[in-house]
Amino acid sequence: MSSSHAPDAAHHHAAHPKITPATTFLMAFACGAIAANLYYAQPLIALIGPDVGLSPHVASLIVTLTQLGYGAGLVLLVPLGDVVENKRLIISAIAVTTVALILITLAPNSALFLIAALCIGVASSAVQMLVPMAASMTDEATRGRTVGNVMSGLMVGILFARPLAGILADIAGWRGVFAFSAAMMVVVATLLSLYLPRRHPGQGQSYGKLLASLWTIMRDTPLLRRRGFYQVALFADFSLFWTAAPLELAGAPFHMSQTQIALFALAGAAGALAAPIAGRLADRGFVTIGTGIVILGTIAAFALAGLGGATASLMSMVVAAIILDLFVQSNTVFGQRVLYTLSHTIRSRLNGLYIAMFFVGGAIGSAIASPVYESYGWPGIVAAGIAFPAVAFLYYLTEFLPGNRVRA
Repeated sequence: MSSSHAPDAAHHHAAHPKITPATTFLMAFACGAIAANLYYAQPLIALIGPDVGLSPHVASLIVTLTQLGYGAGLVLLVPLGDVVENKRLIISAIAVTTVALILITLAPNSALFLIAALCIGVASSAVQMLVPMAASMTDEATRGRTVGNVMSGLMVGILFARPLAGILADIAGWRGVFAFSAAMMVVVATLLSLYLPRRHPGQGQSYGKLLASLWTIMRDTPLLRRRGFYQVALFADFSLFWTAAPLELAGAPFHMSQTQIALFALAGAAGALAAPIAGRLADRGFVTIGTGIVILGTIAAFALAGLGGATASLMSMVVAAIILDLFVQSNTVFGQRVLYTLSHTIRSRLNGLYIAMFFVGGAIGSAIASPVYESYGWPGIVAAGIAFPAVAFLYYLTEFLPGNRVRA
């Protein structure tokens, strides 16, 4: 009798492997290394543009196409995590990223460079396959902690990519940055192929039906819409601040050099510390109260940034940056922790939709930063930065209305 159930038990174990601390660290490292590919080019535009034949007016396409590719990957590739064996899917995406990075390293003209940049964005969405996979490999009681730990790796990759790119470009030129990253992707793919467990979602859905289900999931999951709205507002603030702050710090009264601004940006690395803490708080049932705190804290961060601009206080600006990054990152983890308590069969699609939603918020924040700063200066940025979370907080208050059942 027991032997007849052995294959079922073995299949269940293979389909739902348990995560270990070493695997968590590996997934966090992989997330950081992959996510960094989205940001290496940002500080190098002035070097890359002339070399591949892009005029200054369109050089920002280097960053835009990578970001657009990432957004497309969230919608077109990440949902596959619900139907395709996860390890094979992730390593395949990293292989595409590696080839695209090699093409960028060798690119003789702008056309090949931009096509490769788009491919890097699409395939780098692999980071958002790793996060729900990690969530699926842990139990309910520690899921928030695991997600937070993996997300901290992603955050480190994002925050250190720009300064690392600058340092490497000084040593080996801008092509050396992408050659380094290609080598890093080979290392990541090798480690994952050796040590990442296989996870079979066990669903046999067609790709067309999978994509069609995204609208149904969005329509029928009020928690996804609510958590997405909170994060749209906060991530808009994140992009707004980090797009406009370098402009403010480069001019009067701060007159900071590019190197000094890069060091300022490293202050945001404290945001990576928030993810594991937020995950643990979420596991203990503090998501609802924590959400209110991080939204109000984001308002406070911009108020402090406004004070820093008005009084030429660099310390106020640094503290504001740290608070902002801590709270935005915390809210990301709160949202993922809530969504991962929903059906495990749609976890990758939930994550893809959630990240895509606040990706739009980030695009809005960065898009309005330059025109608002040009027209109204730093006070205008501060006003916009307070407005986004203020609207989110009003919406948050509806969680406490009688009869509202959409609670985290």
